[in-house]
Amino acid sequence: MIPTKKGNFAAETRTMKKKPSPMAPRPRMSRTHRESFLLNDKEYEALNRYCAKYRVGNKSRFMREAVMRVIQERFGEDTPRLF
Repeated sequence: MIPTKKGNFAAETRTMKKKPSPMAPRPRMSRTHRESFLLNDKEYEALNRYCAKYRVGNKSRFMREAVMRVIQERFGEDTPRLF
């Protein structure tokens, strides 16, 4: 869109419609339940060293995924077997 008058560009850009995204929106699972735990000095230092060495940017996500990985593995081991 080419502005026809000086200073008219801002008014014209506000009326432009946003193009629809080609991807369908995914349902978002919001996290509403808080859990916390404490670490001793050595555990805290080890966690920080690991995050620095492997460039973990989001510690919260890293710990959540680690806990859920252990839970899923345990559930997989506990499935009933026929024989």
